[in-house]
Amino acid sequence: MPRDSYGRNINYLRLSLTDQCNLRCVYCMPLTGLRFTPPAEFLTAPELERVARAAASVGFRKVRFTGGEPTLREDLVDIVARIARIQGLDELCLTTNGILLPELAEPLARAGLTRVNIHVDSLEANSVSRLMRHGSIDRIWAGVEAAERAGLTPLKLNCVVTRGYNEADVAALAALTLTRPWHVRFVELMPLGEGECARVARTQYVSNVETRSRIEAALGALEEVDPFDAGDESRNYRLPDACGVVGFISPVSDPYCGHCNRMRVTADGKFHLCLLRDDEMDVKRLLRAGASEEAIAALLVRAVEAKPVGHELERERSTRDRQMFQIGG
Repeated sequence: MPRDSYGRNINYLRLSLTDQCNLRCVYCMPLTGLRFTPPAEFLTAPELERVARAAASVGFRKVRFTGGEPTLREDLVDIVARIARIQGLDELCLTTNGILLPELAEPLARAGLTRVNIHVDSLEANSVSRLMRHGSIDRIWAGVEAAERAGLTPLKLNCVVTRGYNEADVAALAALTLTRPWHVRFVELMPLGEGECARVARTQYVSNVETRSRIEAALGALEEVDPFDAGDESRNYRLPDACGVVGFISPVSDPYCGHCNRMRVTADGKFHLCLLRDDEMDVKRLLRAGASEEAIAALLVRAVEAKPVGHELERERSTRDRQMFQIGG
């Protein structure tokens, strides 16, 4: 398993498949002025497979497919099937808004996907339409149900809390864990890039300290549970007599950089060394020059060694070159 220069084990590869999305959440994608990567610049299914094989060869054990919205890739099932055949990978996951899961959940499960994280910011129809804009709770919930039927479990539901939109809705989401064996996680806004979305992240930020207080006031005290793995970015809790888990992902109020275990690959073929910084290494250039798996693995190891110690939000520094939908979270 590769270690970075700070002694962290890096064994989790996040593969962004596209920078396009069928939603326009207010903190992620503006309604106008967007520039998307030409599809020819995305890594192809065989190229993604080569990167994943190289990663497995040096000790990576988990792969997650992200976006944008990864279900918009027409070859998603083929991508999953290719990577599921790679020896040494223990877990194959997908982060999605769930809208296309009614059609895709079963084929993805058959291809080898193990589970999904689904983005749902509220159970209230009005909140969803305001915050996630092109989304609807009915369509997202149909995706949740399809994922559970397909066995893509344990389900994780991710809620990004945004002041003025959904901070009052968090207890209802947390209450899902009382009767369902799901993980419901609350994510703090992160200021990436420039423009409208970065402004929202800064001006409408809600600390998970506040979110936890709202949940406990409505549902009772949360009892901390052990992390599910050393690199888990979520601090996990359980409500009294609950079946599931309530988690808090707090990159601003409680950074988890010290146990980061991730390497990200952007849809256009860069190793992105830290979510909230601009450092990158170009793997697509090697792939399209016909480089060997060993050469790709060597670049990945160099990228791991070059990972920064953490973000610099406390110094009001963040990535300027990319926004969240261009990295994959």
